[in-house]
Amino acid sequence: MTHDGRTGGGLIGDLTGGAAGDVTGSGDVAQPGTGRGGIAGGAMAAAGSGVLEVSHLSVSYGGIGAVRDVSLQVGAGQIVTVIGPNGAGKTTLLNAIMGVHSGRGGLRFSGQDLQGLGIEDRVRAGICLVPEKRELFGTMTVEDNLRLGAFRLRGAGRAAARAAMEDVYTLFPRLRERRGQHAGTLSGGERQMLAMGRALMARPDLLLLDEPSLGLAPLIVRDIFRIVAGLRSRGCAVLLVEQNARAALQVSDYAYVLETGQVVLEGPSAALAGDARVVATYLGAGADAL
Repeated sequence: MTHDGRTGGGLIGDLTGGAAGDVTGSGDVAQPGTGRGGIAGGAMAAAGSGVLEVSHLSVSYGGIGAVRDVSLQVGAGQIVTVIGPNGAGKTTLLNAIMGVHSGRGGLRFSGQDLQGLGIEDRVRAGICLVPEKRELFGTMTVEDNLRLGAFRLRGAGRAAARAAMEDVYTLFPRLRERRGQHAGTLSGGERQMLAMGRALMARPDLLLLDEPSLGLAPLIVRDIFRIVAGLRSRGCAVLLVEQNARAALQVSDYAYVLETGQVVLEGPSAALAGDARVVATYLGAGADAL
């Protein structure tokens, strides 16, 4: 189902080869850093060495492939988005990168092999995940939830944690106002802000964002995506999974379309936003913009 509620067959049946311009179709999917198709001269090449490099990653549940032979790259300071229908494997992809699920294939972060590392080690390396369900501690205060996010800063001293919290409060002034309030009493938008703030407490180099706009009012969605866009200036790369395809393509530099666990299309976000197949499948009249 597309974001505006229309059902469709996706892009797989429509792709017979590379698309025009910088967009690469499933008939000749460009591999990260190879200089083929949409990678050559595009946003990914301009980013330099990749912060995250995923190569031929596959994840299965009980013998059923949820993610199949996925390759992607996130450059330093880039915002890269993965769009696609429900059940395409987007959340599974993020969970495999974070170490929640095991998978076959290559995972490298800032040159370090991630395979075999647990979740805590990946956090120490500089990766943080904001899950779709936010996973907050409802009976704890906003500030206590934020303190839990400073796991990576252990050993750096209390001043480092205080500085990180002040940065979070600057990004999300509403959290400062709610600092003594239990997380379970927050609104949906405030809970999303807290989930993002908790991850940012670790000062990550790569933030994995799973459906940050889910269930939020349009004005709150705009605020969330404005903050996401601002992470570029802080040197934090973002891998964004989002069903609001139009908003995701507006805020990101590069995009991948995932269907039935496979990358079927990729290219600079501006090129995908103008691709007729993406427009027909994901950017219908009912799709939300920022």
